[in-house]
Amino acid sequence: MEVRSILLVEDDELDVISLQRVIKKLALDIQLFTAFNGVEALSLLKGENKIAMPDVILLDLNMPRMNGIEFLEELRKDKSFNAVKVFVMTTANDESDRAKVNSLGISGYLIKPLNFTDNSKRTSSMDSFMHFQLNKILKSL
Repeated sequence: MEVRSILLVEDDELDVISLQRVIKKLALDIQLFTAFNGVEALSLLKGENKIAMPDVILLDLNMPRMNGIEFLEELRKDKSFNAVKVFVMTTANDESDRAKVNSLGISGYLIKPLNFTDNSKRTSSMDSFMHFQLNKILKSL
């Protein structure tokens, strides 16, 4: 499957920038759409000015307004989105979250790196993480 578009549902600007950098660095012909929470993502997918069906959704779990699990529950209620590959990318490694999203038909669960001394992200770590994971996702489709 050739990926032509990705919807990134992520409230952390660093993660958005890291993915944009990786797509540019790899010279991928991929259109990237971004939403900062589940409400915005559903609007992009179903709203008045909706985007074309993305090939892949990269989904954070911890977001304001509508978190990733709530978004995924709403998305899976609409059978027209069943074929969309959803990869969860989160800093949380909570077993109950993992079990819940697995039951909702995700394609992968990826743990984002943190700096454990101050619980923050580093730009170089995020860029490397995004580069590695995006390559892995694209090869798995």
